Amino acid sequence: MAHKELLCPHCGQTVETYRNPTPTVDILIHDAARGIVLISRKNAPLGWALPGGFIDYGESAEAAAVREAKEETGLDVVLTGLLGVYSDPQRDPRGHTLSVVYTAQALHPETLQAGDDAARAAFYRRGALPSPLAFDHGRMVEDFFATLDKLQR
Repeated sequence: MAHKELLCPHCGQTVETYRNPTPTVDILIHDAARGIVLISRKNAPLGWALPGGFIDYGESAEAAAVREAKEETGLDVVLTGLLGVYSDPQRDPRGHTLSVVYTAQALHPETLQAGDDAARAAFYRRGALPSPLAFDHGRMVEDFFATLDKLQR
């Protein structure tokens, strides 16, 4: 849906612009012995969250997920699957975002450390997660554990 029309600064022709959701990634890093990685956000909105962030122009969602995991947790990860796409227009108070959520495993989980936008980073076991989680990350975590439960049956 067209948002508004602007004039091109170079040719003076009318240019249509569009308002679309901003693409992001979130990464659910799971270790069977340690649990899942959560970060305490350094910037607003504050709170505990999965590592993640915005996809850069020219970057694939997969590359963004690996990059964001490294920047926020210090972990090199291998993506293991796609948890889902979360696109509720109200999911982020800063604006309409669409998140592609990957599952991942850390190559060296013992190297976990907070970085970039994370004030803290830690593994949390199921049943001992901080609450509430920012954005819709609580739903993402629930979806992950529901999928894990189905696979273990």
